[in-house]
Amino acid sequence: MSVALHRTKYAPWLTITVVILLTSIMSLMVGVADLSLPDVVQAVLHGGDYDFVVNHYRLPRLFLAIGVGAGLGLSGALVQGVIRNPLASPDLIGISAGAGFVATLVLTISPDAPLYVLPLAAMIGGMATGISLLIITKSTNLTPARMALVGIAISAFLASGIDYLLVVHPIEINTAMVWLTGSLWGRDWEQVPIIWITLAILLPLTLWLAWRLDVVGLGDETAISLGVDLDRVQSVALLCAIALASISVAIAGTISFVGLLAPHLARLIFGHHHKSLLVGSSLIGALLVLAADTIARGIQPPIELPAGVLTSIIGAPYFIFLLQRYKGW
Repeated sequence: MSVALHRTKYAPWLTITVVILLTSIMSLMVGVADLSLPDVVQAVLHGGDYDFVVNHYRLPRLFLAIGVGAGLGLSGALVQGVIRNPLASPDLIGISAGAGFVATLVLTISPDAPLYVLPLAAMIGGMATGISLLIITKSTNLTPARMALVGIAISAFLASGIDYLLVVHPIEINTAMVWLTGSLWGRDWEQVPIIWITLAILLPLTLWLAWRLDVVGLGDETAISLGVDLDRVQSVALLCAIALASISVAIAGTISFVGLLAPHLARLIFGHHHKSLLVGSSLIGALLVLAADTIARGIQPPIELPAGVLTSIIGAPYFIFLLQRYKGW
């Protein structure tokens, strides 16, 4: 009996790991040049005819898709844990919009800026927006629900700013739109350490917060009575979420709805305890972005759709479903 329970407990983790592994292999095979599994193995181990395609184009995109997806999924789980609203995500509270606005500003005003400037600008924009929201929340003593509403208002304001920039500077609209819809096109090994170092630092910190977020979910008064420093936990969790979302958006653009979808799917599969939820959200976010990037690259080569288009196709209807399900919030 105990062996059966043990197997049942770890079956979801094993399943999601295997699915990510299989999707990773598929992502190395799919594209303008359709490769067989032996071709991929040969290129990874010994180079050869497909060395550039596999090792310098598809492999870094594979690691970036997993890292960016994990960052967005983990960020979404943290935001929902702090705000205690199942409709909250980095997209909806303005972090992605802040990164997108500053990046678009750079693209439109200085299109010839060095390549490293765009992700740096996006990261600054996302973190500035998130920290501003945190300051407003703390200074006005907003409830988590009202904090979400303020974030939505900030997001709408910044989105209108992006639209204005695109209208005023139509020549640069193509470059900006590709970035704003979210894509891993043109990324290489230079961006890989950024997202993975971020995850290596912040994932352990978020796991330290896990049981505290479980207690926070019981309500402010209960959390305080059980000895949890509510302000500190919420501030640290939100700062981690802001950093993860900002860096992910800086690398891949605004890939929508991953931060909303991943935590919900993780709750269905791994349960509501944050220790499992945070790791599960990271894995599911990684799978969502990896699958979207693979499909976007392989659906009609050589044309490549932005990965964010595919996540939006899935995420928008699911968001409407959540609005109906949680209409009492």
